[in-house]
Amino acid sequence: MFYRLHAIILTMSIRIRRLWAKSFWAKSLWATLALVICAASPPRGALAEEIATADRVVVHKAEHKLYLYSGSRVLGEYKVELGLNPSGQKEREHDFRTPEGRYYLARRNTRSEFFLAIQVSYPNKEDELRARKNRWAPGGSIMIHGFPNQPKHPASYYASNDWTDGCIALSNSDMVEVWMRTQDNIPIDIYP
Repeated sequence: MFYRLHAIILTMSIRIRRLWAKSFWAKSLWATLALVICAASPPRGALAEEIATADRVVVHKAEHKLYLYSGSRVLGEYKVELGLNPSGQKEREHDFRTPEGRYYLARRNTRSEFFLAIQVSYPNKEDELRARKNRWAPGGSIMIHGFPNQPKHPASYYASNDWTDGCIALSNSDMVEVWMRTQDNIPIDIYP
């Protein structure tokens, strides 16, 4: 539809240009036509569908995948790396496990030691009770983040190994997309 409109307007503009020097009305028509073109043109950039925001994040630890959802529709699927000890529920501080359960995206940090970071609301009440029962500190600072800003290993290491202290790590390019497609306070469900 927009392409047909552009073709029609282009044809009209050629005719109007021929009259340009002859008439004040032609000049006025040309200016009006230019405004119509600007108003009728679709925005240059991504379509709304391409930048749809997620209302839920899901992580399947066994698959090493993070999914962004809008309702029941999957907006994106991303490979992730987890804590050094990825199996099982995070129980305490320094156990290098990635938590399991329902949490929320809490806040964003552009000044992290990693490429962008979104904090996960770990620990929840269940995590705190479990840790208190065992007289452990539950830990905290669980993030979704990119690679380290000052890497100690080659990029291939970070892309193919579980290497975090319990966080969920993505490639930097995937992290940009997750950052752009999520907002604070949406749920994140982390499954075994």
